[in-house]
Amino acid sequence: MLESIISSGLTLTAFLICTLTSLILGIGIAFVGMYRSRSTQSFAVALAILPVVVQLVIMLVNGNVGAGVAVAGAFSLVRFRSVPGTAREIGVLFMAMAIGLATGMGFVGLAVISFVIISAVILLLTVTGFGKAPAAERSLKITIPENLDYEGLFDDVFAKYAKSAELIKVKTSNMGTLYDLQYSIVLKGESVPKEFLDELRCRNGNLNIVCGREVQQESL
Repeated sequence: MLESIISSGLTLTAFLICTLTSLILGIGIAFVGMYRSRSTQSFAVALAILPVVVQLVIMLVNGNVGAGVAVAGAFSLVRFRSVPGTAREIGVLFMAMAIGLATGMGFVGLAVISFVIISAVILLLTVTGFGKAPAAERSLKITIPENLDYEGLFDDVFAKYAKSAELIKVKTSNMGTLYDLQYSIVLKGESVPKEFLDELRCRNGNLNIVCGREVQQESL
């Protein structure tokens, strides 16, 4: 079951089996990559066809080291023509490439087993919320005038509505007449109370306040 079906030579039947397997597993990988994740149609289509493309490349190289190095260099250029993705997207792309490598070498059974195991792990970790930030965690940005001392300015308000609060960044704006403060806070509830924002507005002179979940840029 784990042996290569092209060990004795590539035939039309073996090629069709490998190609069909790559297509089916590629579509499966696309569904796994899109599960509970923001994704574009172009990315989903790319995931679906990537195993077939990699499989074809491996079959054409056919053990030629020089050709393999040239192909690897050509594929590396894609990195400079693409928008950086999240760590999850990069991981799913590597998964699709690994499946294509397996089917390209004729290890159809190994490709199927690997797909089932890796997909099950990804779905399980996604469903259980592994590594996800707490629902009550928020990014809070407050603008204050320059005449206010921001050290400890909102400590009593944070103690009333938040479990924890940490000042992450301070930046001047408007020609130095304003300070932009960025906090990482964990609220006592999952929603943002109106009273919390009202007390902050009274303290900062009714200047801008932004509170919400921050979209993190993931990278490897």
